[in-house]
Amino acid sequence: MAEDNSIFVGSKPFMNYVTAVVMQFTTKSADTVIVKARGKFIAKAVDISEVAAKRFLDDSVDNSVVINSEEFKNDEGKDIRVSSIEITLTKKKK
Repeated sequence: MAEDNSIFVGSKPFMNYVTAVVMQFTTKSADTVIVKARGKFIAKAVDISEVAAKRFLDDSVDNSVVINSEEFKNDEGKDIRVSSIEITLTKKKK
């Protein structure tokens, strides 16, 4: 299986996710890291990406954003739609 540099944002503390992003770039030498979130965690994903890029990685990454919505059935069988976001952080070429 190919190495996957995705981070799924949930209810863990904010800095855990920022540290995970920074670690992907520094210790794993990743060229790209994808921060993914759905629903109420979208704002947290944006904040995580910005803090990691601007404070810890000294603006050495570019970002691109893909927004979408996912449809599925909940526990009661109702169709629901949830917004999602994928923020791709890519190392800048020197």
